[in-house]
Amino acid sequence: MIALIGAKALWLVYIWLLSAIAASYLAERKGYNEKLGLAFGLLLSILGPIIWLVWPARAESKWKKIGPFGRGKDTEERLAAIEKATQN
Repeated sequence: MIALIGAKALWLVYIWLLSAIAASYLAERKGYNEKLGLAFGLLLSILGPIIWLVWPARAESKWKKIGPFGRGKDTEERLAAIEKATQN
């Protein structure tokens, strides 16, 4: 009985930590402080990442420039190409 409670508690801790990581990532991607996202994830658990998914991104954020999951070595090249295309 105690072992089952411990296993459930461990899974709940994993979910809590993963939601904090996700909220932190989304906040940083949307142009806000990473610590603000971490606070949302830790205090609101599952609701933290959901809130950051609907929270509007800042104009100069990675979310607007690259997208929610874009990354890689050619990120700088993509940003330069986007800026060049918008200047013409």
